[in-house]
Amino acid sequence: MVPSADARRWASALAPEMHAWVLQGFAPRFGKLADSFETNPRWRALAAAGTELWLDTGDRAGAESLWTREFRALTTNNTLLNKEVQRGQYDDLVRRTAVRLRQLAPDISNDMLVLEIAFVLNAYHGLRLVERFDAFVSVEEHTDLAHDAELAVLYGKRLHAVCPERFIVKLPLTPAGLVGMRRLRQAGVPINFTLGFSARHNYVAARFGNPDFVNVFLGRLSAFVADEKLGSGAGIGEKATAASQEAMTALRKAGTSRTRQIAASMRNGAQVWSLAGVDVMTMPLTVAQEYHDAARAGVSGRGPAAADFAIEMDAAARQALHFDVLWDISPELCTGMDALMARDVDRTTAGDLAGFLRQHGAADLFPEWTATDLEVLTTEGKIPRLARWRPQLESGAIGFDALINAAGLCSFATDQKALDDRVRGLLG
Repeated sequence: MVPSADARRWASALAPEMHAWVLQGFAPRFGKLADSFETNPRWRALAAAGTELWLDTGDRAGAESLWTREFRALTTNNTLLNKEVQRGQYDDLVRRTAVRLRQLAPDISNDMLVLEIAFVLNAYHGLRLVERFDAFVSVEEHTDLAHDAELAVLYGKRLHAVCPERFIVKLPLTPAGLVGMRRLRQAGVPINFTLGFSARHNYVAARFGNPDFVNVFLGRLSAFVADEKLGSGAGIGEKATAASQEAMTALRKAGTSRTRQIAASMRNGAQVWSLAGVDVMTMPLTVAQEYHDAARAGVSGRGPAAADFAIEMDAAARQALHFDVLWDISPELCTGMDALMARDVDRTTAGDLAGFLRQHGAADLFPEWTATDLEVLTTEGKIPRLARWRPQLESGAIGFDALINAAGLCSFATDQKALDDRVRGLLG
């Protein structure tokens, strides 16, 4: 990883030239493509229930097979972009960008070169999606920036400037991500605050920084329960999403934030019916296709309230592992956020924020992960294994939402490394 001060210096110096570089050949047709796409009654019904429709893919050909004028946006991330890069479609762009960067900065380090090329790949791929669909596109920063608020703000501004008409910048839910997100929102940059897993995750984010969107990665919650044979896991992700939606709705009604809820990491078409009415669904292609092709009649109204979702999980395990943190927002946390927002919050650092929350109703939300912890999470993948983490979960030292958030970031970092390694290989 490039030292932060060096990365900020290089990123600022290279910004004008890389901005022009990535925009070469960009030919958008803002507001002129809607009539070229068909309309679909099943998608119209879902939109009528109050849900904005996004596709969770960076695959242009796959998106074309489902896109109708009811869809509004696409989401990409490190994993999805890596899939496109590994196919080799951007090999020539990588090589040409490296040549240009070395012309501009002959003494640029290899690590900085890779970081800038990752920026170009994210922006360039997003622009191709904008060209094809005139869609809003969520573009994600390099995972090395997840714990560096200053650098996250710099690159966030750069990404947005590439296509301010359509780009939404994705930042991950970390203490530094919260600080960077707040600063970017104050600068007018639209933010999709990602890697949220609970109502309290998103309550903190909405109160602190007012992002445009927050997420619940609902499929991973249910998958953990099923994988560990604690029940089928049905209803868990849906209940967390619905509870977070209700919290965001309440904050909007109170005038506290304008943040909207995304149902993310959807796993099957049935979840479209159960979560109808959530602010936004970002659907993988398989989920959208399953809903589209189902014999069952399309959505006819909003899904159930959070309190009405049945949870298929062993009751003793649910209590022992404190799974209710996924949908409960404690009075202590609300009071803590009131106290935090009464301070000079714009001077708050990532460390200050995490420490304050640990002392005010959320000691388990931002635990201090050790290097060994992160190595284990990286090895386990995006859904952690219970055997290693059961004592900390049962004691309340860490919350399940915190655990799976950290695992998700480690998983994204693994895919980012695979992308970076391909870039390094192309550079020799």
